[in-house]
Amino acid sequence: MGFENNLRKIAPYVPGEQPKNMNKVIKLNTNENPYPAAPGAEEIACNLKDKDMRLYPPTDAGKLSKAIAGYYGIDHKNIFVGVGSDDVLATAFLTCFNSEKPILFPDVTYSFYDVWAALYKIPYKTVPLDDNFKIIKEDYLQENGGIVIANPNAPTSIAMPLEDVEFIVKNNPDVVVIIDEAYVDFGGESAIPLLKKYENLMVVQTFSKSRSMAGMRIGYAFASDKIIQAMNDVKFSINSYTMNYPAVEMGVAAIEDEEYYKATIAKIVKTRKKAVEELTKLGFKVLDSSTNFLFISHKGVKAKDIFADLRSRGIFVRHWDKPRIDNYLRVTIGTDAQMKKLYEALKEILG
Repeated sequence: MGFENNLRKIAPYVPGEQPKNMNKVIKLNTNENPYPAAPGAEEIACNLKDKDMRLYPPTDAGKLSKAIAGYYGIDHKNIFVGVGSDDVLATAFLTCFNSEKPILFPDVTYSFYDVWAALYKIPYKTVPLDDNFKIIKEDYLQENGGIVIANPNAPTSIAMPLEDVEFIVKNNPDVVVIIDEAYVDFGGESAIPLLKKYENLMVVQTFSKSRSMAGMRIGYAFASDKIIQAMNDVKFSINSYTMNYPAVEMGVAAIEDEEYYKATIAKIVKTRKKAVEELTKLGFKVLDSSTNFLFISHKGVKAKDIFADLRSRGIFVRHWDKPRIDNYLRVTIGTDAQMKKLYEALKEILG
């Protein structure tokens, strides 16, 4: 049919599988936090009023952006808030990567980057990680129309030193460099301090991981006045009311509870350390992790076979049938009880 020729055809991003019966599985495949959100956020969810759903929310999510600004010591005018970091990053791609030169990002990284580039018809070039899955900073000195780097990287779990981030930002003054810090709270070093020195830098973070709020979809970016203004202009050209009222209020409550936030991260980091020990004993190669997940490969059994066997037992991890990483699994750090069941299952699988 003729109309089909006018449809936009795109290979979409494929998220981790969402099991239908969550109560009967151990879900370690989408890097969600295994612990509840801050008590104050949960209390707000239980006490929603009619007006919280009936009226439009503020277009600027001002209460939340000001709370984030106060927490990080940054002017709220330098903050953009969106529906999860995916929304923020998609808006950033559409706003900041507007030249005929290719944008750059690693060949092994968050698999939404090439989808957005294809969707918005942005030329791009992937830059290979080295043999140890690390970024080679000098490779980002080539001509480009922008750069986006996940730090710590996903799915590899490896963090890049802040001095390497600054090297890339400093040597690309004519383009926007986006540092995607979805996992930074678990052991990475944030590039936020560099914002005072470089107007071409954008730092993106999220409440989905460290603050246990993936379901509320809260993401945000820090950048210069000019970049944030351009981001808002694009946003308001698509949808003025992106952040819903409950998410704004719950986000404020979450960021105000510093003690709970730090305690939750400490539990995950402790469990991660134990997981490295247990998985190493089972014959896995485990990459250094600064995230809430591990990237692992077994020396004797193929990753796709382990993935399938675990799934049949109701334990979900993540596997990609892609070059360089097809023999690796990404395993989210769950509770100690969940991880114990994972180790037990792996012992049976591996014999």
